[in-house]
Parts: sequence; structure tokens; C-alpha cells
Amino acid sequence: MIVRTEEILFEFDGETYNGFAGESIAAALLRVGVTHLRDAPNSQTPRGMFCVMGVCQECVVEINQRRVEACRTKVSNGLKIKRASNV
Repeated sequence: MIVRTEEILFEFDGETYNGFAGESIAAALLRVGVTHLRDAPNSQTPRGMFCVMGVCQECVVEINQRRVEACRTKVSNGLKIKRASNV
């Protein structure tokens, strides 16, 4: 049985989503159906989660103009996340 923690709200590219305190950004986005986290720099094709353990860096997103790995960063209430560009 999965026990959910406190429900929170966060934003991804201007859209508001529900998440749970303590879960990774990657898990929270995947749970609500968001899989496109950034575009490949050369081909501009959608990129998203791959290894989900911080090795591949396919899940890079931007928070406060800083690039972070969504699989290694916890979501928090009021967090504003953007799709990463030029990564």
C-alpha cells in the first residue's frame, strides 16, 4: 500500500498540478501525465525521463533559471518549474 504525504501544488510551464510532499519532480510530473521535460538541442525533439537515477540527465528542468535533474529534486509547494531549453 502506498501512503501519500501532504498534497501540494506546483507549476510546470505555467500549468498548476497536484503533487505530494517528498516525491521527486519526475515522479510528480509522470503521475499527472507530463513526459516532455525538455527539447534536444540539435533536433528539438522532446526529451524526458530515462534512467530516473541521475545518471543520464535527460530529465533536466529549470527552477529559478537553474538547471536541475527532475529525478533527483523534490517537488515542493509553490515550486515553479520550466521546461529546460538549450540543454
